[in-house]
Amino acid sequence: MKKIHRVLALLMAALMAFGLMTTAFAAEPTIDPAKKASLSIYKYDITKASADGVWDAESYVSTGLHDDAVIDKLSKYAIQGVEFTYLKVADITMNNELVDNQRQVGVLYGFDTSDRSNAVLSAIGLTAADAHKTEGGVNYFTSDALNNKLSAALAANATTVKNALEAAVKNGGVAMTETDATGHTSASNMEQGLYLVVETRVPEMVTSTCNPFFVSLPMTTIDGSEWLYDLTVYPKNQTGNPDLEKTVRESKNSTGKNNGSLTDITDGFEHTATASVGDIVDYQIISTLPTITSKASGLSEYTYVDTMSKGIKYNKQDVVIEFFKDAGCTDKITTWDEGSGKFAVTYDDTANTMTIKMTESGLSEINESESVYTDSVKRGYSDCTMRITYAATLTADAQMGDKDNPNTVTLTWKRTNTTYYDTLEDCCHVFTYGIDVLKQFSDGKGNIQNVKFNLHNDTDNYYIIADLKNGTYYAKGVTTKKSDATTFIPNSNGHIIVRGLEDDAYSLTEIATDKGYVLLKEAVKIVITTKENGACEKCGAKLLTASATVNGKDVTMTDGNAVVTLTVVNNPGFDLPRTGGRGVWMYTVGGVLLLGAAAFIVIRSRKQHKSEQ
Repeated sequence: MKKIHRVLALLMAALMAFGLMTTAFAAEPTIDPAKKASLSIYKYDITKASADGVWDAESYVSTGLHDDAVIDKLSKYAIQGVEFTYLKVADITMNNELVDNQRQVGVLYGFDTSDRSNAVLSAIGLTAADAHKTEGGVNYFTSDALNNKLSAALAANATTVKNALEAAVKNGGVAMTETDATGHTSASNMEQGLYLVVETRVPEMVTSTCNPFFVSLPMTTIDGSEWLYDLTVYPKNQTGNPDLEKTVRESKNSTGKNNGSLTDITDGFEHTATASVGDIVDYQIISTLPTITSKASGLSEYTYVDTMSKGIKYNKQDVVIEFFKDAGCTDKITTWDEGSGKFAVTYDDTANTMTIKMTESGLSEINESESVYTDSVKRGYSDCTMRITYAATLTADAQMGDKDNPNTVTLTWKRTNTTYYDTLEDCCHVFTYGIDVLKQFSDGKGNIQNVKFNLHNDTDNYYIIADLKNGTYYAKGVTTKKSDATTFIPNSNGHIIVRGLEDDAYSLTEIATDKGYVLLKEAVKIVITTKENGACEKCGAKLLTASATVNGKDVTMTDGNAVVTLTVVNNPGFDLPRTGGRGVWMYTVGGVLLLGAAAFIVIRSRKQHKSEQ
């Protein structure tokens, strides 16, 4: 995921190939269930070996076999004091099932429903739905599914995944003895099965632990001829170099959906996020500081240049830097704010960049502070984790749909004993969407300017507040009060266009229509959803693509899955019998005449009665 722009970052393959589903075995066609297995690990400083020109990762293929040539070449680069911990996570089973009227056999790995198994699967993003099959409460996965998910998870968010897998393995796993002076450790008499191996302790010269990896015991030899019960692996360690990761989340200050603290690096932070225009988004940059053993290996420069997309603006004067003893950012050393004098922040509004540069005072503390360690080996904040947090706001200029809004950070550093600069780069992505509602009357006669709607986010229970500009509404905020919600009115072309919505469920409610027409009986339900689609070329993060439904039916989004389009039609109401109008005067006059005639008859009758008396 990280890009180290120097040739020092050569890799030694560490992940082992599992037994393939359809492999035909010649020499030993079946696993001997009575056999025990063993795991042997050699640990070398590949950073130094590569710098010395004695190691080329391209020339090495991991076979699982003991390799004397590798040991001879790298013996002087052995790393002592590394601890590995392993945990059996699944059983190896033979699959035998009928598929499309053909018998299919192969190797599967069965995970039970224990908390440990669930923790491992959850950390790499596997669910029961990804299983090849489920029987008796056990989910069976192929090696392809396990390898691919683990690689993808580490590429998208290495820090979070490594922390989660380490926690899962420590819960019931077995710690191997630390590597000796030759860089070697081993475990024997192991049960057959699938194991997860993590690096749980490293010496001071190691700044980045190796990625967790699965090991199948036994595994098929690379030529597919037999089962290998005694495995040897050579996982890489890079020493002395920083690490870098940038992640983003929709701020809890926008809609209240994130209730955790900024001190929790796992609280909603990912390499991708969706947000509405006007929302605040939180950013974090996490860097593992390099190894510092003396003034000669200290830092003379440590600078971040952060570049935002056009549609995201920095919320200035809110940068905070924290230092931690651990990669999980739980054991805090100290906090720096912009008034500390330890770093300087400058902005280029034209380029939309923010530069965070450690000052001389800040570098001095990083290099020489005695408050962190009491031993004589480590100095300053050597190998500690630096965490930078700040916020920005999504604006009406944001790209919508699959185009997204990438945000890049570049770390440049220089040691006091070098004449060159090193760089690292990482990025994250913010996505946003919109709707386009065409308002029509079935008879083509109504006045669209008399039609009014409001828009409610059903997922987070708030109404949209938006600004109208050139016939388009741009979301800028939210409210829980219906009375404060924006009233959306069609433009001169009959369209209500709203830009800058996140992937959520919405209710579009017609609250007024033209005289003589019928309001919609119910609100229109609009649901925007996203899924992973492809990966960023810079950081390897999984990118998003959107889809939508209207009242439960699929609709096609336009402009690169950016806009949900729909048409709302109002029909005329029914004519009711009316009083008044032509002919009413006839009834009125007739009534008056009848009343007059009745009065005349009554009066005449009374006079006649008196005359007879």
